Amino acid sequence: MTKPVLTGLAIAVAAALALFVFWPAQDTAQQSAETSPLPAAELPTEIVTPVAGFTDFQPDVPRHGSSLFGELKYAPDFTHFDYVNPTAPKGGLLRYAVFGSFDSLNNFVVRSEAVAGIGFIYDTLMTQSFDEAASEYGLLAESVRHPADYSSATYVLRQDARWHDGEPVTPADVIWTIETLKAQHPFYTAYYANVIAAEQTGPREVTFRFNQTGNRELPQIVGQFPVLPKHYWTGTDAKGRPRDISLTTLEPPLGSGPYRVGTVAPGQHITYERVEDYWGRDLPVNVGANNFDRIRFTYFRDTTVAFEAFKGGQIDLRIENSARNWATEYDIPAVRRGDIKRDSLPSLNPQGMQSFAFNLRRDKFKDIRVRRAFNYAFDYEWVNKTLFHGQYTRSGSYFANSEMAATGVPDGRELEILETVRALVPPEVFTETYANPATDGSGNNRANLRRATELFAEAGWVVKDGKLIHTASGEQMSVEFLIDDPTFERVVAPYRQSLERLGMVVRIRPVDSAQYQRRTDERNFDIIVRSFGQSISPGNEQREYWGCAAAEQEGSRNVIGICDPAIEKLVDRVIFAENRTELVAAVKALDRVLLHGHYVVPQWYLATTRVAYWSRLRHPERMPPYSIGFPAIWWHEGAEAADETP
Repeated sequence: MTKPVLTGLAIAVAAALALFVFWPAQDTAQQSAETSPLPAAELPTEIVTPVAGFTDFQPDVPRHGSSLFGELKYAPDFTHFDYVNPTAPKGGLLRYAVFGSFDSLNNFVVRSEAVAGIGFIYDTLMTQSFDEAASEYGLLAESVRHPADYSSATYVLRQDARWHDGEPVTPADVIWTIETLKAQHPFYTAYYANVIAAEQTGPREVTFRFNQTGNRELPQIVGQFPVLPKHYWTGTDAKGRPRDISLTTLEPPLGSGPYRVGTVAPGQHITYERVEDYWGRDLPVNVGANNFDRIRFTYFRDTTVAFEAFKGGQIDLRIENSARNWATEYDIPAVRRGDIKRDSLPSLNPQGMQSFAFNLRRDKFKDIRVRRAFNYAFDYEWVNKTLFHGQYTRSGSYFANSEMAATGVPDGRELEILETVRALVPPEVFTETYANPATDGSGNNRANLRRATELFAEAGWVVKDGKLIHTASGEQMSVEFLIDDPTFERVVAPYRQSLERLGMVVRIRPVDSAQYQRRTDERNFDIIVRSFGQSISPGNEQREYWGCAAAEQEGSRNVIGICDPAIEKLVDRVIFAENRTELVAAVKALDRVLLHGHYVVPQWYLATTRVAYWSRLRHPERMPPYSIGFPAIWWHEGAEAADETP
């Protein structure tokens, strides 16, 4: 289960703001931070049955929350989440740096660059707890219920829920939102593919009906989308023109959340202002949250300039995704004085696959031996030692740092599941442990390059006069790495040298974020850097990562273009798993088949988040295990020290 969009401060930034409002993440040196993976014994594994709130669970009884992992931690009368500071002061300006530009305050348009943080203005039906693996509690909704077969889910809205213009949030808003988002954006189309109807079934009640039974996630994930005001989007703007949610706009949208849009300078910065009379400010899920009076996102085109702005006190917090910076760039007076603090905050979340991702729509990448050869040409050990000061672990799973990562050779329930697709997968799925090629880190990668040459030859690519030529077409192998972060060139450059030694023509094409988004949406690329983030409870989102329908849909998260009948079947096994044991086995099977498909060249991960911040910011002493909670549960002390100018 992956969140479709972060839609409020109650759903905070995770994995270095990767999902702030512009998913999927475009990672640089990995969004999470420095530690080794946690041992399996420390990972949550206890959850088995879909029980929520009571040991005598009755699915059709309204509940204040829902969980995929057993009983809810918080009772109906809870006053606040344990990890927040319920007396955190309100006030101050939080300043955060983002990269690129933006051309729209409407984040539901595929071909646009939505502004950072726009999700802060919206509420969802439910909001997640950061100290439970997959539990959600009522926000716009006061209760949820579903039948035992998971064929529908019914939410009752809170009577006091209001839009910022004072109008009540109604079932009509919820129904219009899900119908519009499904028609409007490929993510919602895929994520809510099994939601066939949303109906008003009471004065404040909405029932979602599903076209299948047994999909345990559906009742919960329909509580995750940002609810939009129907009367606003079907109305007219200040000039009397009809609004159109399918178009970009710089008109500040109407929301119901804890913040509203303040000042906007297109492509430069945006400030959100806390709503003093926010209808949900006293709800238990919001106590100790939404503490900043204003949150400003300032856009930078150059990462070095952004870093200098942070060191100079113009930016308040930096999630450090550069190992080199973390190791070498913080020996400055502000750190030595204690004005800047540095934390490595651990996480129990799985670390999804960060990778060089191939575009399988290109004929040259369709042969699995070609894709394997590219992995042999990547000298990860040298990169980690030389560029990253040995801080990272090589990714060897799409679900690293979790019990769901495939290890060894399949056995038990995982083997039984794989037997159902045996005829559709490579035989080595059953006989070989997946392992990335390795080197000694010296920079001498000759043995692996020889193996890469052999694989290319098996696929019909041979070296002639120093050029890697296809024996049938006479075409020379050429590839382009499309990147939108110039700092990543230092990783791609040595990789290019290895590939050129094999006889390829290799280009590195840095583009701005708008071009990058457009080209990836349109599938106009050879190789990109892409992360596939995962949660502790994978589910319906796997269809959009790996499904055939998503492969054909512009702007979906299946950027690779995977369409494989075995993967389709295994994704269904994940979605319809009846308990935790079955889910883990199904995810391991899916992970193993993805790995043996060699769809990416794996990069690296860490299981903590590196955060540097000025000491005027505070976070709770006891941080939750599944999120760093920024900015939701952080607060500002000494607000007068913040520069109020853009």
